[in-house]
Amino acid sequence: MHRWSPLNERQFTLLGRLANGKESEAWDPGEFRSAYALRDRGLVTIKRSGGEVDSQVTKAGTFYIQHGHHPDDPAHAGEKKTAEGEAAGGTRSASYADRPVALARRTKAKKLIERLVTDRRVTFTEPDDATVTEWRRVIDYAKRHSLVPEGKRIERLRMWNRNLQISLVEGPHPNSRRQRPGEAPLVHVPTQLRSPHLVVAALRDDEGRLVMPAPLRRRSLLLLQGLASEAVRRGHEVEEREVPSHRRSRAYSYNGRHYPSSYSLREGELDLVVNGFTYTVTIQQESPQSTDAERSKSLVIELGYSRSKRQSRWADRKRWVLEDILGAVLWEIENRAVEDAQRKADEERAKAEREVRWKAAVKTAKELAAQEQYAEVLRAQARQWQEATDLSAYCDALERRLEDPSGEDETAADSAQRWLTWARRYVQSLDPLTRLPAMPTAREPKPEELAPYLNGWSPHGPEAHRGWEA
Repeated sequence: MHRWSPLNERQFTLLGRLANGKESEAWDPGEFRSAYALRDRGLVTIKRSGGEVDSQVTKAGTFYIQHGHHPDDPAHAGEKKTAEGEAAGGTRSASYADRPVALARRTKAKKLIERLVTDRRVTFTEPDDATVTEWRRVIDYAKRHSLVPEGKRIERLRMWNRNLQISLVEGPHPNSRRQRPGEAPLVHVPTQLRSPHLVVAALRDDEGRLVMPAPLRRRSLLLLQGLASEAVRRGHEVEEREVPSHRRSRAYSYNGRHYPSSYSLREGELDLVVNGFTYTVTIQQESPQSTDAERSKSLVIELGYSRSKRQSRWADRKRWVLEDILGAVLWEIENRAVEDAQRKADEERAKAEREVRWKAAVKTAKELAAQEQYAEVLRAQARQWQEATDLSAYCDALERRLEDPSGEDETAADSAQRWLTWARRYVQSLDPLTRLPAMPTAREPKPEELAPYLNGWSPHGPEAHRGWEA
């Protein structure tokens, strides 16, 4: 929400009433939500003292009533500049938005948004500090001037302290909805537990769960019933959260009697399934051991772990109770489902990209491994040829010696001649150049033969090398 975000009908009506000096004697929760929304926009100031509320309309609030929009609304910046220029007799210098630096930054911000809308992610390889700072300012400019598409946000990530990654993701920033009961839709919480959802009925009938004072237990069940009914109305599923086996005491037998497993849990849980993603909602006393009567009555609702820094805890406070902000819990679950769906799509796309890159690396590695096989055959042939050449030279020397067998008897000469005949045949069989060598056929390389050529990839698959990252 921006300061200049338009008011809804209820907020505008309250602003007009406050401007006319007509305040409610008793403010209901809906009026408080609207009043705090006006305060967050800088249109009113609110002071509470005990049960009394003192509210004053600011200059910005009066401006909104007269012109129908916030004075800081960038969509009406031209009108404001013209009015101020006329009031100053036309001597006012150009506003910041018209200065060269701002114009250049606005151009870069628009181009960045266009790239993000198309590609969803832009990566800058090893940028220097000045570049990182400039892109941070460009992103801030895009946020301040509402250039980011509705329902999306920009996230900036420095990867391994080297690359800068800018992404366009679904949903507003998680901090923008932290504890804002007036921004979430109201969820009806029944006053009696009639025809409860099957999951809520199972919690009600399980005496081992939601172990707390009876009034708080009844209120917890009503809150869960309201949440379950609204979730079903929105098309989501509600499932029972089974008690983990490690939290149950083991069943045993004694003196012939069987004692079933038992447990005593302070909290009550149910699972909401939104678009295939399951989220566990837990409700319990916030301070069950407190001796303070007011603190011991406080309930808290918690969601499980989230990969991002999203809100996961809501509790009764002086400004509101859980009945007022139950819609924020459901809203957070739906936002998590959108975020998780986006993350799943990104992971599947990244996995497909890794598989393509891995297959390309394996193809190159197989070609290099085949070249190594050819080289090994070549080296073996060269060794054989060198050995055959040496042996052939020896045979030639032996043949020359036999041409002059002086001093040798006939028996020794015949034996040497037979040995030379065998040696010639052996050399001929050994020499690879006796016949023209054929192109060798490469066999399928083994995984360990591919590993040296994969540049860090595993020969066993695209995910096997990721280790802790996976």
